[in-house]
Amino acid sequence: MRRIRPRTPVALALPALLAVAFLLLPLIGILARTEWHELGSHLTTPGVVEALKLSLLVSFWALGLSLVLGVPLAWLLARVEFPGKALVRSLVLLPMVLPPTVGGVALLLGFGRRGLLGPWLESTFGITLPFHTSGAVVAATFVAMPFLVISLEGALGGLKVSYEETAASLGASPLRVFLTVTMPMVAPGLIAGAALTWARALGEFGATITFAGNLPGTTQTLPLQVYLLLQGRPAAATSLSLLLLAIAMAVLVALRGRWTGAPADRRRAAAAPVEEEPAVPVGAAAPAETAVLLEPAAATRTAGPDPQQDDARGWPLHAEVTGFNELTLAAEPGTTIAVVGENGAGKTTLLRALLGLTPRSRAVLRLGDADVTDLPPHRRGVAWVPQDGALFPHLTALANTAYGLRARGVPRREARREARDWLDRLGVGHLALRRPAQLSGGQAQRVALARALAARPRLLLLDEPLAALDQTTRAHVRHTLRTHLAGFAGVCLIVTHDPVEAVSLADRVLVLADGRALQDGAPADVTRHPRSPWVARMLGRNAWPGTAGPDGLVLASGGRLVVAESLAAGSPALAIIAPEAVSVHRERPAGSPRNVWPGTVREITGVGSRLRILVSSPAAPDLVAEITPEAAAELRLKDGTEVWTSVKATEVTLVPL
Repeated sequence: MRRIRPRTPVALALPALLAVAFLLLPLIGILARTEWHELGSHLTTPGVVEALKLSLLVSFWALGLSLVLGVPLAWLLARVEFPGKALVRSLVLLPMVLPPTVGGVALLLGFGRRGLLGPWLESTFGITLPFHTSGAVVAATFVAMPFLVISLEGALGGLKVSYEETAASLGASPLRVFLTVTMPMVAPGLIAGAALTWARALGEFGATITFAGNLPGTTQTLPLQVYLLLQGRPAAATSLSLLLLAIAMAVLVALRGRWTGAPADRRRAAAAPVEEEPAVPVGAAAPAETAVLLEPAAATRTAGPDPQQDDARGWPLHAEVTGFNELTLAAEPGTTIAVVGENGAGKTTLLRALLGLTPRSRAVLRLGDADVTDLPPHRRGVAWVPQDGALFPHLTALANTAYGLRARGVPRREARREARDWLDRLGVGHLALRRPAQLSGGQAQRVALARALAARPRLLLLDEPLAALDQTTRAHVRHTLRTHLAGFAGVCLIVTHDPVEAVSLADRVLVLADGRALQDGAPADVTRHPRSPWVARMLGRNAWPGTAGPDGLVLASGGRLVVAESLAAGSPALAIIAPEAVSVHRERPAGSPRNVWPGTVREITGVGSRLRILVSSPAAPDLVAEITPEAAAELRLKDGTEVWTSVKATEVTLVPL
């Protein structure tokens, strides 16, 4: 079916067409007035050839100078916050809006023989810029460099900082990160800016004639030659104008759609079909995952490969974190800690503090016998796997995995051999020559993990590494991750919102709230006695905060809960109710239940072979019950059904707060 396009308003179409005609008419004039039969002779006269050679010399030197000065300036504007940044950006843009002759006057007053810097350059180095080819280069650079800075700054601004931070965590110095990660990924922006800079330098006229003069063979470039020919030989001037017009149009056509240069990760398309993760039979992993919820992770682990470490004793962790996060963290080698908490609790901030990447928190950090507090991120030995993996899109899986080793000075052959070994261990060795765009989500996550482990870190930080995966792939990658963490000789922190990940991967669960440690214990202890309503709900339990009274718990949201346990009156506590302990009835139940509330079914969702029923009630907080599909059918439950819920006093667990 043909797509119906909206009609263009005449009030907008007519001015737009007039604008196109206004821009096009002068160009048509050049084409119409060109003496095509004399074009060759006009372009091959000695003066024109000499001017063309000089223009190319000046424009390429201006491009080189713009790259040397403009690339660092663009990076500074895109990556560093400093006082006066808006003023610096305005100075960069100024030559683009300044009249060229005014720019030439400014250059004379700055670099001329009587300018601010000119006398010193002449007396110290014997350099005289005005009326010299070098002066033409300076003038062209002055007016053309802003095109490079603007284009590259836009590309840098669109590049996710996580790529550079990940490279630093793998041991790459800032300069190495810039050369091997930043620049390749913003190459489209750099190329676009360089081409525009060269084209603008080639066509510069006003600043050149004002600052460098119009000396044949020295400063008389093609635009100046056009100006001279226009006075005596208009036909030849038109031919040269056509040449400059053709060069400019060729550059613009070649760069269409690349004015700001999208980073490489946005532009790369997969060159081969993406392989999906092998399917796991439905229900195959369920018994193991269910059992994990009841036992600490150590009971489920198997022996894994031992990554090469600089110290065979491993790397115990001790950190004193201050700032937004206020906590002390200590762990022995081989420990995996799951960090959980609500959004904004400080989980990622904690990881970034250990990396030394955030001013919000500071970590006094010891890894083994080494105090790495004052070391930059690339020298800490802390590897980071962000949520999206941050695989470098311009490198293959093998080169990604070898990146940390190469950054630490390992020879190329050895680094690639060890990287391939790690890819094989994680089951993605056959994908070594593929780029990230050609990998599925699960494959990319395993490559990211292989890259972090291959870097021989002392501390491994994983920020929700499985969050973007589907359930089947997540179970597969979780099993792989659990296997290989068992052989890791350092400490691993994994941020997660998934209770299965928290309990199955970790030896300890650290619960954060407002940057503080609310609970830190074995997974089984946290599962049985969560001290946070959020953690209880994450684990699939009802959690009602309140205050202990003489005959139960006075709920914070109103109402009263009868419990079998007793606490000192006035003590804050959290009532934990398992969903399977909640009974659902169509009529008010009679008998032993002490806690009975009327309510309305608001939501029905499936969890494995059972259904979860969300019931809201004016007499109690929202309550989640878990029943079988057969029971739901017998009760004829649907959204909006009026029901009664009941909980026995003995089914309520009180956790003191």
